[in-house]
Formats: sequence, structure tokens, C-alpha cells
Amino acid sequence: MLSTEHKAIIRATVPLLETGGEALTTHFYGILLDENPEVRPYFNQANQLTGDQPRALANGVLMYAKHIDHLEGLGDLVPMIVNKHVSLRIRPEHYPIVGACLLRAIREVLGAEVATDAVIDAWAAAYGQLAGILAGAEEAIYSAQAEAPGGWRDGRAFRVVEKIQESDEITSFRFAPEDGGSVYAHIPGQYIGLRVVFDGHDHRRNYSLSAAPDGSTYRISVKRLPGGAVSNYLHDRVAVGDSVELFPPSGHFTLDDSDRDLVLISGGVGITPTLAMLEQALATERPVHFIHAARHGGVHAFRDAIDALAARHPNLKRYYCYEAPRAGDPAPHATGFLHRELLATWLPAADAMDAYFLGPKPFMKAVRNALRDLGVPDARAKYEFFGPAASLD
Repeated sequence: MLSTEHKAIIRATVPLLETGGEALTTHFYGILLDENPEVRPYFNQANQLTGDQPRALANGVLMYAKHIDHLEGLGDLVPMIVNKHVSLRIRPEHYPIVGACLLRAIREVLGAEVATDAVIDAWAAAYGQLAGILAGAEEAIYSAQAEAPGGWRDGRAFRVVEKIQESDEITSFRFAPEDGGSVYAHIPGQYIGLRVVFDGHDHRRNYSLSAAPDGSTYRISVKRLPGGAVSNYLHDRVAVGDSVELFPPSGHFTLDDSDRDLVLISGGVGITPTLAMLEQALATERPVHFIHAARHGGVHAFRDAIDALAARHPNLKRYYCYEAPRAGDPAPHATGFLHRELLATWLPAADAMDAYFLGPKPFMKAVRNALRDLGVPDARAKYEFFGPAASLD
């Protein structure tokens, strides 16, 4: 039970987390992954090497400590974590393992003089509260997914029925269930969990669903990443007819009901969830402004598909920006990087739009700042991270 005294101690550790949180979480992951091999499949090792995962956890722990008296102030952080956990099938039995490693890391990094028994007791209580919140929310989603038409609870075998190269870097995979049944209808913007086993290792990843629900298949569109174990495996070794294991769709980066203009801004492979969102919006008369940035035409996936949609839907306006167009590329609408003045010429008035954006983190930071400068409230400028969350401030 988290007491008033516990909360006071947690608040007192905030300065330590602000200055040393990343060192603590880096040490934590070393303990967790070295000594508990059963949890390794749930973590992308590339995010450990770049430090993205420890930074994300450090920020999450810090935010939790800062809002220990009013957890509603965490905003989207809890549903974001819950949905990522659901997509990978995190279980209640994983939480005690993580908790033990976290408390040990606190003691070893901060030292016994700072991480006293009282501090450890307070963080044990705080972690227990958070674990209970997350596990309860996750179980609610697991149950809802299992009970929904076409739904299921754990892994389900799917076969690759289509593999299409969309650009120099992105390939789409369409999956159909091997049992021949229907599939859970995802909400455009959501992602799906995928499990593959190769070279003696179990790997789990989540990928945005890049097509609107059709009741029988799912499509993901995967960018080949340098050194990316799973993306390269999918590109090079998975063929039509092969089997993979999928977990039901999850995610809360979805369109809100609104009569304002919809603005979809993507960079690189960030285009994938916006494709399904675009299909959803075009089923109405809602005006849509679709903006995509790419390095050049060779890595611009789905341009022909978007152009075809624009030809059929007068409510769709689309704009492309290439950083450095190659000779022979179809002409973009602008070159260089997206910036405030360019967006100002393409977007409706700030009070008339809802914006959704996704892409590389520097791109997202630039877009968010530009939207702020243009007067778009943060509440109507929504985004999601493909990998571990980070601060855009």
C-alpha cells in the first residue's frame, strides 16, 4: 500500500531521477536482460544499443515520480505503455521480475546511503501500485480482444498471402489466418504484434497496420533497417506461404471524432498508419490534407496509391516534400525539409484542423514546433513513436 510517507519519499527522489535517471535505467536493463533471458524477446536490442529504451524508461519513471500524487497528470503515458505491452503480450508474472531488478538497480546506482531501506520500501510500494494499474488495464484489453468478433487472446498463426516491395526500403506483407476465420477489426492507426523465431532466438515486434480493416487480412509495411534483425529477416527470408504468429491489434493513436479538417503529416515509414487513417477519413466528406516527407523518390512508398485516391476524392489534398530529389524522380511539391512557412501554405487555419503526425524523432520535433508556432493547440496535434517514447521538448 502506497502511504503518504511513501509519496513524500518518492517526491524527494525526483531531483536524483532528473540528473541520474538514465544511468539508473541503463543499469536496470543490464541486470534484467543479463539475468532473465526469458524476457529478452520482449525487447528490441537495437533500442538498448542506441540508449532509446533506457531513456524512455528514465522519462517514464521520472514522470511517475513527479505525478505520484495525481496520476491523471500522466496523460497518455499510461495508455501508451499499456498498448505497447498488450501488443507484445506482457504478462502479470513479468512484473515481479522487473520490480526486483528495478529496486536492485536503485540500490546499486544510488548507493546504500541514498537508497536507504525507507527509499527502497517507498519505491517498492510505488512500483507495486503502478504494476497493478498496468496489469489490470492490460487484462481488460486482453479479455476484450478475445471476446470480440474475429478476436483471440494469445498468439495466432497467420500465413503470408502477399509480399509487395513498395519502395527501395519498404516492403508490405499481407497476412491471413491459417484457421480460415475472420480477424478482429482494428481501428486505423493501430499496430499489431508479431512473433518470429529464427536462428535460435525468439523475437517480438509491433508494426503499424497500413491498410483499413477488411475482416479477413492484415497488412503491415516494414522498412529495412540497417542491422535490424527482424526487419531484415522479413525482407530477406519471409516469403508468400510462410507462417508467422500475430497478436491482436492495439494502440491508441487513432482518429478522434471531429468535423474539423484532418491533417496527416508523415516522414519516411511514418506513412504506414496514416494510410489506414486516410482510408477511414475518405469514407466521409471530411477535408483531408495529406503531407509526406521523404529523402527522395526512391524511398517514397505509396505515392501512386495516394495520387489515385486524390484523383477520386476532391476532399483530399496531398503534398510531398523531398529532402534531395534524384534525377528522374517524380516532381515533389517542395524540396528540403518541412518547415513552418511551408506548412503554413499547405494547412488550413489552426482553429480548423486536427493534426496527426509520425516519423523520425527529429522530424516529429520539428513538426510539433511548427504546429505550435502556427497556433495549433497541443491537444489537437497528436503523435506516436514507433520505438520507445521520447520527449519532443
